[in-house]
Amino acid sequence: MAAVLELGQRRELFVDDLLIDRLDGTRQQLHAPELRGYVLNVQPPHENACTACYNLIGDGDGGLFLYYRGFYPIGVNYADHHEQQTCNVLLSYDGVHFHRPSLGLFEGASDDAPGVAQNTIWQGYEAHNFCAFVDENPAIDRAARFKAVGGGGHDRLFGFQSDDGLRWDRVQEDPLQIKGAFDSVNVPMWDGHAGCYRLFSRYFEEIDGQRIRAIQSCTSEDFINWSEPVPHQYADGVPLEQFYTNATVACPGAEHILLSFPMRFLPNRTLDTEGMDYPGEGLSDAVFMSSRDGVQWDRRFRQAWLRPGRDPRNWTHRNQTTAVGIIDTGDSEWSMYVSQHYGWNDNHLRRVTVRPWGFASVRADDHGEALTPPLTFDGAELHLNYATSAAGSVRVEIQDGDGKPLPGYGLDDAQHLFGDEIDDVARWTSGSDVSSLIGRTVRLRVVLEDADLFSLRFG
Repeated sequence: MAAVLELGQRRELFVDDLLIDRLDGTRQQLHAPELRGYVLNVQPPHENACTACYNLIGDGDGGLFLYYRGFYPIGVNYADHHEQQTCNVLLSYDGVHFHRPSLGLFEGASDDAPGVAQNTIWQGYEAHNFCAFVDENPAIDRAARFKAVGGGGHDRLFGFQSDDGLRWDRVQEDPLQIKGAFDSVNVPMWDGHAGCYRLFSRYFEEIDGQRIRAIQSCTSEDFINWSEPVPHQYADGVPLEQFYTNATVACPGAEHILLSFPMRFLPNRTLDTEGMDYPGEGLSDAVFMSSRDGVQWDRRFRQAWLRPGRDPRNWTHRNQTTAVGIIDTGDSEWSMYVSQHYGWNDNHLRRVTVRPWGFASVRADDHGEALTPPLTFDGAELHLNYATSAAGSVRVEIQDGDGKPLPGYGLDDAQHLFGDEIDDVARWTSGSDVSSLIGRTVRLRVVLEDADLFSLRFG
């Protein structure tokens, strides 16, 4: 018998093969986000065609901070390292409407001149890609509950801390002792599941004489001392692709799963760049991948998570760049944000929505089944996240560890579930209670008719 999966009450998503022992007439399906409205349109002179590097965090009190590179000195030599760059912030209470606060943190802020603005929180070289997070490490001082990294070039990434998310100081004067090529959005986080800090950053890998953009990660116990970076690892046969940014997050409500939305960069493909403020070579889109340890990454979905679409100004370099962060905006939707029209004078950030825990599913177009490996659980009910057609349905049979249907939980006992539900319970003729099976080794046989199953949990 295969190793028994101890599920407990953990929510699991169908983004990898952990819950899959066999598929019959079904397949795993990646789901694209839905485009919504714009949350930021650049406003010169404090923002321009190279405004970018967005990341969002909640402040713990219901407010949202959206950090981004505001001013970039287009046309200046070595502009990536220019001290005039700024990191600005937008504020929101719903994740849909944002405003530029008047903070007044810098003297000399002008409405008419480039440089610092009323919503600037940092000016300098490190503002090029300032990326912040709320530190939920229970051992830290609340005066350092906001942390960030910023910098660029080789081996020059600095750490920051703040007590309010607006006024920042370096954690030390020198750069963090981490090797990499940091002129991209490098993503720090506190991983509560693993009990450590993580940093996902960019580096260049030399392959056949070509410099390939790739992602690496390292860990820390104190945000100061970091392990040697380890390159992302993929399964055999996964094609080599250039990942410019990574936008890695711990999945809300399933924090043991790391999700990443890299900007896939194709430097040798270029379409019309006439009229761009910041022309350049290459095209890009956004892809999706997942991990359970931060090093081994599942790339079973090779297609784009977000395509450039019909808008010709998205068919230029460094577009479809996913911002760091997933925000619960209510009404059974999560909001994410993507940069569009980079390099153009109408550069903007757009909101997209995704189904909670619905990045991928097991799908049957007609009739199909999915069988889990042997598992144990702890909970009184089986909760399902699913969607069907009007004629479709989802049924669950619970088997013993050897694959025999358990009395009262066979397929003939299972009720047909239909509709579109984020959290519904599986039911059988006798009801929904499965507490008598707690601790017992079982398998789940899911039968789908024109339906998607996105996630499940016991509770």
